[in-house]
Amino acid sequence: MHTAKFFQDEFNDFLELHNHSDTPHTLYDPVIYIMSLGGKRVRPILVLITSHLLGGDYKEALAAALSLEVFHNFSLVHDDIMDRAPLRRGKSSVHEKWDLNTAILSGDVMLIAAYQLLEVYDAPMFKQLVPLFTRTAREVCAGQQYDMDFESQDEVSVEEYLNMIRLKTAVLLGAAMQMGAIIGNKEANIQKHCYEIGLYLGMAFQLQDDYLDAFGDQAEFGKQVGGDIATNKKTYLYIQALNLSTAEQRTELRHYYNEYEGATEVKISRVKQLFKETGAAADTSAQVKTYTLKAFDLLDSLEGEAEVKKELFAFAQSLMGRIS
Repeated sequence: MHTAKFFQDEFNDFLELHNHSDTPHTLYDPVIYIMSLGGKRVRPILVLITSHLLGGDYKEALAAALSLEVFHNFSLVHDDIMDRAPLRRGKSSVHEKWDLNTAILSGDVMLIAAYQLLEVYDAPMFKQLVPLFTRTAREVCAGQQYDMDFESQDEVSVEEYLNMIRLKTAVLLGAAMQMGAIIGNKEANIQKHCYEIGLYLGMAFQLQDDYLDAFGDQAEFGKQVGGDIATNKKTYLYIQALNLSTAEQRTELRHYYNEYEGATEVKISRVKQLFKETGAAADTSAQVKTYTLKAFDLLDSLEGEAEVKKELFAFAQSLMGRIS
């Protein structure tokens, strides 16, 4: 039986064949750098394992898997610029290692390369993959814009925030699983079923990421812990902390996010305490589990080889297992 590790290794081997320098090196070296930083390869593994689960040839799915991973990393390069993030996967972000203009242009060429990778598919499959990819890419951009808009909004509702992370993060996991179904030559209803599984996994994954930004271990998390608090990002933790807080706690939270000019370390430490005291931290953990169970219920009802499905369950569980 092929394990998630097997698919990860197969994808990384395929990436090595394509992750070569071109000219000008000042454009392509940052692309090689960001693609070589690793990560769990969640999206490509979902493409490959879904295709295999549904009877497709996972090798045929490798180009689509790489297309999504290139697009994902393109979005990270630009997100890091907008968030002024110094780290990505424990290493310097592209704009820190090179400069702002290089990061913008290298990100742009990654988006183009992501589309180019889909050109290997024949017309019937291409006509299904590209509209899905394009819609997903537009949704991810919309999600990022909502995320930036929230920075200047006084209030953000839970519903608004969940819609933002659905667009910014979850739709890409949904697309990964639907691409696997397309390459497995499955009909539209099964494609939709797979998309919804990925969507719920994506919601859980992003809520967990919010949690780990505050409470994770920096060496394992790969990003600056407390970065969302330091930059006043209105995450699920912050929004729920406001909703669940006493009047005194709410005033203190708003002070730290709107007026505080003291040491960042003090701010991060106290806001994390408030996240726990209000119950927002526990609620975030509960939401991760809720979305994960929704995904697992749908996966359980999906037809496919039992051993492969078991491996997909294990892979998804390993992703969600990072949160306590």
